[in-house]
Amino acid sequence: MANTNLVILGATGDLTQRLLMPALYRLYQSGYTRGLKITGYAIEDWSKEHFRDHIQEALRTFVSDYKVEDKCQTEFCASLDYITGGLEAGQMKEIGRRVKGSILFYLALPPPLFGAAAVALGEAGLAQTSEGWRRLVVEKPFGTDLASAEMLRKQIHSQWTEENVLRIDHFLGKETTQNLMVFRFANRFLEPLWNSAHIAQVQISCPETLGVEHRAAYYDHAGALRDMLQNHLMQLFCLTAMEPPSSWDAEVLRDHKVEVLRAVVPFNEHTVRSRAARGQYTAGSVDSKNVPAYRQEPGIPVNSTTETFAALRFEINNWRWQGVPFYLRSGKRMASGYSEIAIQFRQVPDALPDGSVAPNNWMIFRLQPQESLNLVATAKKPGMEFATHTVVLTAPYAQEGAKEFSAYEQLLMDTINGNCSHFLRFDEVEWSWRLLDPVLHAWCTGNPEEYTSGSEGPTSQNQLLTAGHSWRPVRMHLEN
Repeated sequence: MANTNLVILGATGDLTQRLLMPALYRLYQSGYTRGLKITGYAIEDWSKEHFRDHIQEALRTFVSDYKVEDKCQTEFCASLDYITGGLEAGQMKEIGRRVKGSILFYLALPPPLFGAAAVALGEAGLAQTSEGWRRLVVEKPFGTDLASAEMLRKQIHSQWTEENVLRIDHFLGKETTQNLMVFRFANRFLEPLWNSAHIAQVQISCPETLGVEHRAAYYDHAGALRDMLQNHLMQLFCLTAMEPPSSWDAEVLRDHKVEVLRAVVPFNEHTVRSRAARGQYTAGSVDSKNVPAYRQEPGIPVNSTTETFAALRFEINNWRWQGVPFYLRSGKRMASGYSEIAIQFRQVPDALPDGSVAPNNWMIFRLQPQESLNLVATAKKPGMEFATHTVVLTAPYAQEGAKEFSAYEQLLMDTINGNCSHFLRFDEVEWSWRLLDPVLHAWCTGNPEEYTSGSEGPTSQNQLLTAGHSWRPVRMHLEN
């Protein structure tokens, strides 16, 4: 990692404090980034020493095992550099004068500044060099609709080649997300069952107990569909539905994800009502604490029609998934908070010896709060009489004593090593917006259905379900 540099644009901001620097510090502790030179770049007129003190305070706040007297933190903070400057090419040339070698540029900036920053870096001569590789990391959101995503692409590609642009979605760095592909394709017993002949439905859920918190200005312009479904849940959907790759090459994997999106039956003005649902939370109680309605949150307009809950039904028009609905949903101020991919298998055709019918099996990939794999099965109850009950076979992902890494730690190492497998190519972004643009257009009028904070969400989500299907309860018990 000698002569390798990370330059963080927006280094004084919230993302850098809460996520990037804690992840980089933990990687440094583990010995992965000892040769990486980190430089902060921001408009604040700070000295290098002030920036180091600022980051040390962030580590003290956001790293659970942080110790002020630890030798690692002293070395880590002492190695940080800082450059003051704005998003103009003339000012950015100072980066080129002070930072030499291979450079990873991380845009830890507000989304409206992504394009301008990418262009300015290129005009400053920092996108191409004979001194080493150059890469650009862009955080989501990648536009707010198809037109804005295409505009952002044109700005970035005016200076950067697609192969050097890494669009980061932290869900793709989660261990369970990456394990989904391994579990699917490395186990012979599973692939024959991974199709419409054996699977009845797939539910991808990410309910949250939190409200908008400190993100009111962003969230009221984004809403749940843009904030969660267009990126995070769409990624989980693609990984669940994709065909087995011929190799683990990054481009092959990304080709297969795009194939899934191209095979989804498009929405139109008539099908939005039956395949999409939205809601907005009202006052209620979450975790025994009274919380206000969305429109009563600080910074939210009293007449806001922004959805805080969104649900979609995807139908895939190919041989593997014909007739299998994929349900995606996410909402704020729900009864519980977790993320999971739940696959329901079809019912066995025959009754059990006691005349009862065995319930459907579920395979559940739980991403948070604890990463695990769970299989919901039917077994005989102990005793003299024949009776059945549901059992849950649980395999926790983390092994006792094993060191765990956060999603940002995984993805930061990938960016440094040039592994593009867990980053979005633009055609994947494009096709996700192609699918959701009709929904966004339809939701420009009317109002989302209200749902009480701490509940299961709006009742309109049930209209998406195929006959015989029901949502897994948000008030979660694995045996349900």
